[in-house]
Amino acid sequence: MMLSDVTVLDLTRALAGPHAAMMFADLGARVIKVETPVTGDDTRWWGPPFVGEGSRRESTYFMSCNRNKESVTAELKSQEGKDFLRRLVARCDVLMENFRPGVLDRLGFPIERLHELNPGLVVMSITGFGHDGPEGGRAGYDQIAQGEAGLMSVTGPDPSVPTKVGVPIGDLLAGMYGAFGVLAALHERRRTGRGRVVRTSLLAALVGVHAFQGTRYTVAGEVARGMGNHHSSIAPYGLFRTADAPVQVAVGSEALWRAFAPLVGLDVDDERFTSNEKRVAHRAELVGRIESAFATEGAQVWLARLAEAGVPAGKVRTLDDVYTWEQTRSQGLLIDVEHPTAGPIRLPGPPLRFDDNPYAGDREKHLPPPLLGEHDRSVRQWLDELEAGERS
Repeated sequence: MMLSDVTVLDLTRALAGPHAAMMFADLGARVIKVETPVTGDDTRWWGPPFVGEGSRRESTYFMSCNRNKESVTAELKSQEGKDFLRRLVARCDVLMENFRPGVLDRLGFPIERLHELNPGLVVMSITGFGHDGPEGGRAGYDQIAQGEAGLMSVTGPDPSVPTKVGVPIGDLLAGMYGAFGVLAALHERRRTGRGRVVRTSLLAALVGVHAFQGTRYTVAGEVARGMGNHHSSIAPYGLFRTADAPVQVAVGSEALWRAFAPLVGLDVDDERFTSNEKRVAHRAELVGRIESAFATEGAQVWLARLAEAGVPAGKVRTLDDVYTWEQTRSQGLLIDVEHPTAGPIRLPGPPLRFDDNPYAGDREKHLPPPLLGEHDRSVRQWLDELEAGERS
């Protein structure tokens, strides 16, 4: 497995940090998740839905970001917990944390101390709004960050209804950026032998994906606003109603426009629509003309016609439709694991595949999200054996 020589100490909770750590676990790294005794990661209590009953009840939210990990418990404010953390730091390649700024320092593990214990340690720190700056100490929750980072202002039906993305996209993106930074730091460590600190935040991750909406302001001085399911710079490109269900169409070039226009009874040489710039300027009229044509038949008929003409188009699927879609299954995006209390469960799988491995991620067998403290004994035994070997 690609990262089988990497051990990650996962001090994170909720979603951003756990997602980053799970990305490493999916590629074969050993990920040791340290949780608070009794309560564990906050997301163990985020529900419904839960599976199981009583003390055997598990949160499906927790299951979404903790596969392929080991769970140990420690009270890091106690001396025993600090000693345990010190031993782990000395043996791991990566430490991931998403505490508020200053928490590790107060626990007695500032960056300088971490690198005294392990000079090659790569530390990944995810915060809400950055570790410094005038608002660096703010707590970071995804929906708040989506609003503060401008994402909600460009999402939704119109400027009066700012809308969050339907998943915690700030958390997920911060985790992805953090994991990417850690891999870069590990690569550098091969040359230098030294670890370094990788920092990102929900704010940074969300600003980092503003893409053309960002340069629209920084270069052109235009402030983007929510405009529903149509592209601000391309037309026709968006969601259109048919007789029974919506379809999405992406006419992203002049060649596609010439293939698309006759399907809906439009003249490709109509002066209002002869360039993308003109089509954007006359978007409302264009959308009305397209939907009038689409209203004559159902979605499946239109999708077949669009496919035959080579025009990119697609359904709007619900999640049950996605997870029963053969294309989803063919990509390894569903995995089956045996959970210690819930029994056989099916999880969304890793999004990466490699050419010499038919499985998603880089494992032949995926492990279920761990029970709280499931690996307390085995991890401590591992540390004991390593230290005994050094003494002998």
